[in-house]
Amino acid sequence: MKTNPSTRLKLAIRGAVQGVGFRPFVHRLATEHRLAGWVNNSPQGVFIEAEGSRPELEKFLRRLEKEKPPRSSIQNVEALWLDAAGYRNFEIRESETAGNKTALVLPDIATCSDCLREIFDPQNRRYLYPFTNCTHCGPRFSIIESLPYDRANTAMKRFVMCPECGREYHDPKDRRFHAQPNACPVCGPHLELWERNANFSGKQNFIARGHTALLVAARAIRRGQIVAVKGIGGFHLMVDARNEKAVQRLRLRKHREEKPFALLFPSLDSVKAVCDVSLPEEKLLLSPEAPIVLLKRKKHPECNCGCEPDELGVAIGSDCICIAPAVAPANPNLGIMLPSNPLHHLLMVELKFPVVATSGNLSDEPICIDERDALERLGGIADLFLVHDRPIVRQMDDSIARVIDGQPQILRRARGYAPLPVLLSSNVQGQASKVILAVGAHLKNSVALAIGENVFISQHIGDLETDTANAAFRKIVSDFEKLYDVRPEVVAADLHPDYLSTRFAAEGGKEVVGVQHHVAHVLSCIAENDIELPALGVAWDGTGYGTDRKIWGGEFFSIAGNSCERIVHFREFFLPGGDSAAREPRRAAMGLLYEIFGDEIFGCRDLLQNFSPAELPVIQQMLARQINSPRATSAGRLFDAVASLIGLRQQMRFEGQAAMELEFAAGRIKTEGCYSFPLVSRHPSFILDWQPMILEILRDLDLEMSAGEIAAKFHNALVEAIVAVAKKFKLRRIALSGGCFQNRYLLERAITRLREEQLQPFWHQRVPPNDGGIAFGQIVAARRKIETVRRAAHAGN
Repeated sequence: MKTNPSTRLKLAIRGAVQGVGFRPFVHRLATEHRLAGWVNNSPQGVFIEAEGSRPELEKFLRRLEKEKPPRSSIQNVEALWLDAAGYRNFEIRESETAGNKTALVLPDIATCSDCLREIFDPQNRRYLYPFTNCTHCGPRFSIIESLPYDRANTAMKRFVMCPECGREYHDPKDRRFHAQPNACPVCGPHLELWERNANFSGKQNFIARGHTALLVAARAIRRGQIVAVKGIGGFHLMVDARNEKAVQRLRLRKHREEKPFALLFPSLDSVKAVCDVSLPEEKLLLSPEAPIVLLKRKKHPECNCGCEPDELGVAIGSDCICIAPAVAPANPNLGIMLPSNPLHHLLMVELKFPVVATSGNLSDEPICIDERDALERLGGIADLFLVHDRPIVRQMDDSIARVIDGQPQILRRARGYAPLPVLLSSNVQGQASKVILAVGAHLKNSVALAIGENVFISQHIGDLETDTANAAFRKIVSDFEKLYDVRPEVVAADLHPDYLSTRFAAEGGKEVVGVQHHVAHVLSCIAENDIELPALGVAWDGTGYGTDRKIWGGEFFSIAGNSCERIVHFREFFLPGGDSAAREPRRAAMGLLYEIFGDEIFGCRDLLQNFSPAELPVIQQMLARQINSPRATSAGRLFDAVASLIGLRQQMRFEGQAAMELEFAAGRIKTEGCYSFPLVSRHPSFILDWQPMILEILRDLDLEMSAGEIAAKFHNALVEAIVAVAKKFKLRRIALSGGCFQNRYLLERAITRLREEQLQPFWHQRVPPNDGGIAFGQIVAARRKIETVRRAAHAGN
């Protein structure tokens, strides 16, 4: 080590640089270049002072960015060259705690290969230990309480490290150097298996502890029992995915009739035996984020076990991978994930077959994160509880993703992704520097916090339909403000006055910026892709509150500068029954037919067979008097109506079911056929008139055309409508957003056709296209408004 360095380099590094082994990496790099100085964490990032010869410091700086730890990301590096201070060695200093908290908190990271080797090595002291981690993997966001990311600021502070773990933690050459969740069987968290009637008045009536608890839980799953398993971000309800009776029992207890369950598979090879897996999908499954990936089932799975479960559902071959029909009824896709933490790895190695791993909650409620709460809320569902004593600071559902055009697309943003920020480019951010909180939508809620150029998007919260969901929403808002130690100056919210999130925004006494739902959708896509303006924004979903107080959902916007003008929308139609029409596609179909035929439709019994004779007079009066029959431009309800007309679905068991079944029907057909969906000038804008299309569908039904071919022609018509609008308004760049663009057939065909017409399509990848991306769009809209006001004030001066 040089004792008289000639130059000092001072660095401030911002980005995802805490909890990923960045400081030990800096220490090793500095040592290799014979530099003196120090490195530490701060609430803003990582600070470094290094002294040595100028050439060695320049090499150090180049390698710092080039060779950084794989899970780190550097947003910016501020470098300052100074006179030497006379440091004699290089050290890792204690973290600072003062100043604004702008460091990036890392998501939870899937178990790395080094930790896996140790877990399954009988000679290793962490053999079969389900809480093994290092600086390359393990819990992060789910355990951190405050910044900077130090053990004292995490849920691990209650576990005092044993001498061996302490040695690892303080050794800069060890990969567990300053690994905040570091632990072992001697000093760390442990497993217990509880009965469903466990109590806390005295000694808990647990069944087993440690690895024995895991073995007994695995035995129960083999027997067809339901086990609630506490993971990194909350509970999963697990059951043998091959056991039809067991899966049906889970559906019955959870009150989840038909919505598909997610699956946890033991290995990539076992996934490939059941589903088609492309190279990008394989990469996504094996990624450190480890999301649930939507995969297409094979027509003939590679399992010839010939097993027949007996009446108890237990006589299933040990090598069987046949998925029970009740897992995803009538669905050609499966949502599959691989183990993302040591507990799941150990459990799946023991079981060797796929299990249902659905969120541990009741319908419309947040996921359980505390074992006592889980006993109360899940006691009527689970037979046993596999729990541990490491506290979970915040709920974290599994993320959901798929591959579109060779690239991942996130449909639910949670574990593995949250709370990493999306960076706003300067053309969106402008000079605005106010801290903004966006409170999101009513369904698939997430919130967002804008601090400078960073927009921190929360984990998936869910639908704000219940008191528990509303409480979770409020807790996460408070949690975000506490974590980054900020008080928002502006709150962005949806225009809908009855949304719980909108009411919350009005409570705080801060400036509230109202953002129209579909404007938020398209601005979210525009900002995520940093699209050069002008552009065409296409926002298609179920419902959103329009500026005219009507229900929107099939919208086109021209976006230029700070303007966002609605230029085209679907023709309106009635939704008899209001909210009931969102659950009953037959009502949306009735609204379309009434718009076309008026009262004459009630004389066409062949088109009204989905209603009882007693229902029809009531609906006729509702429509005639326009009572509880709002008019809508909704693309989502148009999907529902067509699904009803062609006999696919009349009443839905979960959101989007009819549209999904319409998509699946279209996917079975290859046709270039297309219905008429003309663009018509109607003052003050244009409309897309669905009436010719509906009449052609009725004609094809008379001709006994298959539901699949009608569905394909319907989808094709929608895509051609996008092309027609883009050409009409001479807009080359098209942003596709909204829940309808979760439809793979629709999105992929739109991408293909737009490119064929020399147009440039953009769609969501890191931010969900559904309402989970609304908060991000609200941030963008609020920033645009603030910038417009600032410029106007500047011009006035």
